[in-house]
Amino acid sequence: MDNEMIMPTELSIKDKKKVEKGNVIRAAIFARSKVIEVLTQDDERFYLIYYKHSFIFGAKLDQVEEGAFINKAFQEGIVIESPHPLLTVLIPEVTVSIPNRNKLFSQLQLHFSLQEVAHIATTLDSFFEKDQLIAMIDKIYFHLRRSGKFMKSFQVLQLLCDFSPSLKSAKERLDSHEFTSYRNFYHSLDYPSIEQKDPLFVELHCFKNRSHSNERMVLETILCKQDGLTALLLWLENANRLQNAQSVAKYTDIALGFITMEEWMLILGQVNINPFRVLPESKSILEKMLQNGNYHQAASCLFKFIHDLPSSYNVILETIWENCDATFVLKHLDEFAPLLEHLSHPENTKQLEDKIFQLAVKMLNEHDLPSVHTKLLAIEKLYPQSEVIRKINKMVELVEDPDRMMDLGDYYAEFKQYDKAIDCFFWEMELQPQNPSPVRKISKMYQNKGLPKEAAAYQKIYNQIENNQETG
Repeated sequence: MDNEMIMPTELSIKDKKKVEKGNVIRAAIFARSKVIEVLTQDDERFYLIYYKHSFIFGAKLDQVEEGAFINKAFQEGIVIESPHPLLTVLIPEVTVSIPNRNKLFSQLQLHFSLQEVAHIATTLDSFFEKDQLIAMIDKIYFHLRRSGKFMKSFQVLQLLCDFSPSLKSAKERLDSHEFTSYRNFYHSLDYPSIEQKDPLFVELHCFKNRSHSNERMVLETILCKQDGLTALLLWLENANRLQNAQSVAKYTDIALGFITMEEWMLILGQVNINPFRVLPESKSILEKMLQNGNYHQAASCLFKFIHDLPSSYNVILETIWENCDATFVLKHLDEFAPLLEHLSHPENTKQLEDKIFQLAVKMLNEHDLPSVHTKLLAIEKLYPQSEVIRKINKMVELVEDPDRMMDLGDYYAEFKQYDKAIDCFFWEMELQPQNPSPVRKISKMYQNKGLPKEAAAYQKIYNQIENNQETG
């Protein structure tokens, strides 16, 4: 996906009395939770934890420890890297306030069930001591057990054992005789029945095992009912393997609830699905982009699928080539080569030569002559009669001929490379100090550079040489 097409996702973080501003670098979705990584203006990293799209907690971290939930989320979750159209959708607010850590868990209990609070606690091990979190989860377990809610206490105990597998006391309780019927119930993996009693378990279990087709189908069914955005991200994770006309249509409808059709086309391209084969309206969308002057965006949508486009798209390709500026074309030169192969140019038009000239000037501004020559080979194969490319080839030959520096300088001047032209003319001036021609050319180059004092100085030298020749 082209970085130029999508603006960075900005976020402000209020931490006590200080406000940090930064850009979202990436996000990781892990079942009901997500982690947002923000790079601040001071190159510091904040990590923010969300649950069910509600901001829970976050802090600045120098590093994330191996095995922590944040690390696990970015390694085993669904990761969205910036830039991406859906990244902005994942951020409910553009400003978040870090809550008071001492009041956090009491506040969470006002909004979530005790089982959910226990689960949320397992996602915060980068910000709180693990022993503190274990003690808090244990407290919830004993509270539920004393209240006679044995199923709920078993659910919390499972979360605790997953969070701290080495915790012997939790494992012994989980394996105790009083929980035998609950263990058997969960081991049955009868997802519809378990979901009625413990939907959080089913979502977590199926998310962790989403590489298995059965668990993925169960998870997809759940998410499509209650969280379309996560369902969409789940589908995109394996869309290139799972695609069919029905699923593309289904998730197109979901996607358009969050983003534009243009953005959806870019996303499909990113996961190697040709939007021009699966979306009937894609051609009209491209034509609309061109009407609105969004030539770069249209090109980015097409690049991956140039070889799989019917000839009816040639007019669109021609419009893109004619209107994309030289900077964009140069950045995507490899992608433009197959695009140009679709176009038929029986002869080099002035418009085409102007475009190649703009490319050559831009390249010479940023690269040395041999590199420019190499980069233009792809275009030369398509347009061997190009006068611009002929001149570049001639310049490559002249570099090796010290007796032709004046000619090389003239070419550099033609391509607006005035400093390089001055170097060539200065070489000739030193070899032939009585020749006024290179001096006059140097003066002209300084005029072109907007340096009148330097131009006047060399004009004076030129006049002196001319006078000497006349009086001699």
